[in-house]
Amino acid sequence: MGIRAEHVVWDWNGTLLADNDAVLAAVNRVCADFGHTTAVTLDQWREVFARPVKDCYERLLGRPLSAVDWARVDRLYHHEYRSLLHGVGLAHGVPDLLLPLRQTQSLLSMWFHDELVPLVTGFGLHDLFTRVDGLRAPDPGGNSKAEHLAAHLDAQRLRPQDVLVIGDVLDDADAARAVGAQVVLVATGTSSRRVLRSAGVPVADSIPEALTHLA
Repeated sequence: MGIRAEHVVWDWNGTLLADNDAVLAAVNRVCADFGHTTAVTLDQWREVFARPVKDCYERLLGRPLSAVDWARVDRLYHHEYRSLLHGVGLAHGVPDLLLPLRQTQSLLSMWFHDELVPLVTGFGLHDLFTRVDGLRAPDPGGNSKAEHLAAHLDAQRLRPQDVLVIGDVLDDADAARAVGAQVVLVATGTSSRRVLRSAGVPVADSIPEALTHLA
């Protein structure tokens, strides 16, 4: 029996946007600047990624990061990532499989709102969503999505039990659990299937497979 939901909240980075190459290049730019001599592989990053993101870099670099260090990480990462966004595309099945869904859909991202909206619009996806939300204030620690999800649903007057969240990291599952929504995770982004399965929720290998969980 599939998941019954009236609304789907999509994550962006690593879920609808296939940006792994850009993410990994940005991570390695940071690590190289901090003297890390061996390139980080996607599998390695998928095993360590979690929120708060600062903890990931401390594990990779083997040292604590001061506030000054973290500001440097933030600056380096985002400069490199933005420089590569022009070559990033959409995940397999997007938008073709989203168009016929009977559920309403919205987008909630931890990417910056004023950059997210033009990007989504540039891909021709904006009309798919009843609402698009990104970060409207700085999130210096790369913290949890839960409060953002709660505000996203409240703004649309949605009941959490009627909502399915689809994302690519454990934080998506934690956020859904915190508000009482359902969740399916996709092993397409910055977390491995092994890591995602620890959440105890359905895990799919693609957007098409994720959508098979919908009733």
